[in-house]
Amino acid sequence: MTVLAITGGTGFVGSRLITQALADGHKVRALTRRPQPPREGVTWIEGALDRPGTLCAGVDAVIHVAGVVNARDRAGFVTGNIDGTRTILDAAASAGIERFIHVSSLAAREPDLSTYGWSKAQGEALVRASDREWDVVRPPAVYGPGDMEMREMFRLATRRVMPLPPPGKLSILHVDDLVRLLLALVRVKSERATYEVDDETPEAWTHESFARALGQAVGQRVMPLSLPRPLLSFAAKIARALQGDEAKLTPDRVAYFCHPDWTAHPDRRPPAALWQPRISAAQGLPATAQWYRDNALL
Repeated sequence: MTVLAITGGTGFVGSRLITQALADGHKVRALTRRPQPPREGVTWIEGALDRPGTLCAGVDAVIHVAGVVNARDRAGFVTGNIDGTRTILDAAASAGIERFIHVSSLAAREPDLSTYGWSKAQGEALVRASDREWDVVRPPAVYGPGDMEMREMFRLATRRVMPLPPPGKLSILHVDDLVRLLLALVRVKSERATYEVDDETPEAWTHESFARALGQAVGQRVMPLSLPRPLLSFAAKIARALQGDEAKLTPDRVAYFCHPDWTAHPDRRPPAALWQPRISAAQGLPATAQWYRDNALL
């Protein structure tokens, strides 16, 4: 029986990861800031990234999912994505745990564009410099039931006019496909590789084609509307003033939203024998929209 240490287990990706890990027969030790309901097969470890406690005691592998995607300032990204990664690596080393799977982001590929991307790149650098048996996974935009980050895009699609960054391309991936990859990596020997993954849509997605796909998912015909970067920057300042830390559009995010190519590199995909995506956008986007409706979120 394999025992997994999981960070970020109360978040979107981490919670789906725990559910699938249990279904696959693993036991889980998961870090949590707040008390959680008892769950068979899960040992909740009270703590945080700066105080992981006994998270790594007696486990076979660490899957480091937790991170900060939105912070008020540079210090918030440093704490969550750099210092937090260093602490979990140290905890794994102290417990003698070799296997370390690190969830990063495509944003790490362009560290000069945003503080978020820079912090994720720095976290990756710590993993690569360690003596753990590591692999790094760089997901693109991840969606699926339970996601609150992309919810606003679904909501915008219901209004028929979809504001977008300047023209560009992106990759997407359903959360359950990401989870399958993370668990597949537990079962194989480390390649010390950096994987970029997506749903393998031919030619990837343009901003406009993805907006129309979201429209189809919510049952609306969408008109994509590309906005210039200065206008998005202004909108981000307004969002910050009105919504504070709850704002999804921030100046830091504008910087990487406007990058023209957020597609996974084909030569960095995992071997097909290890993993291939199973959930197409044609399946996943409508199912996600329905989950939002069922939970009065759309």
